Amino acid sequence: MSTLLVIAKEPRPGRVKTRLTPPFTPRQAAALAEAALVDTLLAVAAAPVRRRVLVLDGTPGPWLPPGIEVVPQSAGGLDERLAAAFAGCTGPALLIGMDTPQVTPDLLTVDFTDCDAYFGPAEDGGFWALGLAVPDADLVRGVPMSTATTGAAQRARLTAAGLRVRDLPCLRDVDTAADAGVVAAAAPDGRFAAELARVEAGAGR
Repeated sequence: MSTLLVIAKEPRPGRVKTRLTPPFTPRQAAALAEAALVDTLLAVAAAPVRRRVLVLDGTPGPWLPPGIEVVPQSAGGLDERLAAAFAGCTGPALLIGMDTPQVTPDLLTVDFTDCDAYFGPAEDGGFWALGLAVPDADLVRGVPMSTATTGAAQRARLTAAGLRVRDLPCLRDVDTAADAGVVAAAAPDGRFAAELARVEAGAGR
């Protein structure tokens, strides 16, 4: 595959994971977001692709692993930002977010030989991954985002275009404290699980 894209926000207090506050403080929520982003980027760095791109709202920090290109997010709604990310690609591309730190290099290793698109549903009704053999911004633009039916609408957009879609496993996003505990248990050796244990123990409060 040509490109792996990660769309993310800079993990700054008050700007990320606001649904984790409470029970966590904005600083703790940002620390959890940073850990999730690092776990995600390390999985991307280990996947066999030609180009690895962080599509970032904000400024990179010391948390950025080597070998990851950084490009700024475009303006507009999430659908417009996803569309712009795909528009910057040539060749097959897989896009993920920063909310699934349990992702592995194996999950990100996809083959478009017998399909035109990959779709990774999320438990909350959204999606955690979208892959296109031929990146086409119009396949994303206009899809209603951040609703309980976003995933269904996005997958329907792909099939309506006549694409052969291959589904990836359903994963749970980290949106709430309950999500955080489930995801940490699914990837207990990751930075996210370690950071969750630290903040739950009261460190840094």
